[in-house]
Amino acid sequence: MTRPARPLPARRLRPPMGWNSWDCYGTTVTEEEVLANAEFMREHLLPHGWDTVVVDIQWYEPTARAHGYNPDAPLVLDAHGRQLPAPNRFPSAAGGAGFGPLAARVHAMGLRFGLHIMRGIPRRAVEARLPVLGTEFTAAEVADTDSVCPWNSDNYGLDHDHPGAQAYYDAQVAQFAAWGVDFVKADDMLFPYHEREIAAYARAVERSGRPIELSLSPGTDMSLARLDHLRENATMWRVCDDLWDRWEDVEAQFARMARWAPWQGERGWADADMLPLGHIGIRAERGADRQSALTAPEQVSLLTLWLISRSPLMMGGDLPTSPPETIALLTNDEALDVLWHSTGNREVLRERDLVLWTARDTDGPTRYAAVFSLAGEERRFEVPLGSIGATSRDRVRELWTRADTAHDGERLSVVLPAHGAALYRLAEDSRRE
Repeated sequence: MTRPARPLPARRLRPPMGWNSWDCYGTTVTEEEVLANAEFMREHLLPHGWDTVVVDIQWYEPTARAHGYNPDAPLVLDAHGRQLPAPNRFPSAAGGAGFGPLAARVHAMGLRFGLHIMRGIPRRAVEARLPVLGTEFTAAEVADTDSVCPWNSDNYGLDHDHPGAQAYYDAQVAQFAAWGVDFVKADDMLFPYHEREIAAYARAVERSGRPIELSLSPGTDMSLARLDHLRENATMWRVCDDLWDRWEDVEAQFARMARWAPWQGERGWADADMLPLGHIGIRAERGADRQSALTAPEQVSLLTLWLISRSPLMMGGDLPTSPPETIALLTNDEALDVLWHSTGNREVLRERDLVLWTARDTDGPTRYAAVFSLAGEERRFEVPLGSIGATSRDRVRELWTRADTAHDGERLSVVLPAHGAALYRLAEDSRRE
């Protein structure tokens, strides 16, 4: 198929979908690699709803390396302490052009452009006492030097009792808007929960005059008690630490997404993290150059959980060098319909090795169900139709295989491989008496 099976809902009604450079390139991605992924997305994924290209952390670090961060890194900053793309990695940024030329090329492909940014203000700007644009204050006056990220030493937090703190964020996001940025992933915001930083960044986005989507990370120990504040300030928010290609990482998401899924919708999206699928680890923080270590059934389970819980989808693997089987999963329109056109998504059963989810279609009587096995070996499950919201009159179609599935009118017999899943569409069958 060359386009989604049904028209996509308005952007506010659907989770963001795109590609992010972190899982494959870590801190080191280059302009050439970003463009290669953008071109692949335009050709192969855009017709299926994937439309956002995100440059992850330290695009302003000329000496960035795999497997960690350089202490006291020589960040590229402008005269007001705002980060600029490192020209040795992003040649089109030379001469102060910033990400404007790269964003323009991405936009010309019909895609959206996003970037990652750390909470706060660069320590180098503080040490140099650089002026905050539009104010009489310096970076040293607006920084909170007691507020530091535990895993990255580039920045200090901001002192939001000082008026220059908001001015710094306003100036930073105004520059992003001038470059044509559509999506900002703001990191070190949620663990611990930096309520004033989040509100200040959201205010800067609003003042920028550009409809920028704001994503918050990393999400460790996220409480549903934060929901109202998150909805007021962000488009999406992570609910976990970094997720990698390990089954234990995926299995831990069942409980988290069961907690958050009932609240998904146009007011914001709980994010189960990037998809560590395809070709990852090329120059990443974690592991060596590899194809995803998740088995094929585990990859289906991951995607099924993300779809039925309506998580944003951000592909972490290098698209041009990922296997065709991975791209086929990402472009299965029947499965993606669950992400775009479902409501009432919830876990309805988790007992021993069996997990069941259900949802309703937004446009009619069709329903969806997911059956997951947590078992470490192949297992047959006899699932009562009522447990997945089905009836004896329903036609049951498995969406990954695109095949109708027989049932005896009372139960569905499901054989799943180790850590496997099936995703079903349920609709009344007019052919049945």
